[in-house]
Amino acid sequence: MSVESRVLALFISVDNDKKRVPKEKLELDEMGVLEDKFYAKNTNRLILITSTTAYSLAKSSSVELEYGSLGENILIDQSINHLSVGDRLKIGDVVLEITQNCTLCNGLSVLDPKLPEVLKNDRGLFVKAVTSGIIKKDDIIII
Repeated sequence: MSVESRVLALFISVDNDKKRVPKEKLELDEMGVLEDKFYAKNTNRLILITSTTAYSLAKSSSVELEYGSLGENILIDQSINHLSVGDRLKIGDVVLEITQNCTLCNGLSVLDPKLPEVLKNDRGLFVKAVTSGIIKKDDIIII
């Protein structure tokens, strides 16, 4: 990933709403994304980063999705699938560490039965915040 990678969109999950809610900025700490319904729930699955690559793969299989549909908190403009557990990213004020590859859930089948196979290894990465801070749309991503 080059220094030119950027945050395209930010989302949170809220109670009683199946769709992710778009945000202009996210505040994060070691327990996840403040205001998100999954805050402090599972330390290895607190924050999901997805790239436009996942949406392109879905589209190439005739599955049209709007951003946020894959459950991401952070959508970026370049593939992140070459990164590994333990790698760190700096976005805005926040240092993030990759905790695991995003495993596919049955929720994707609800969107389209093809999605679990199409996105088998490319849905995104779970990360945790190593430092607290703010991430905003258009922030640059540094590995």
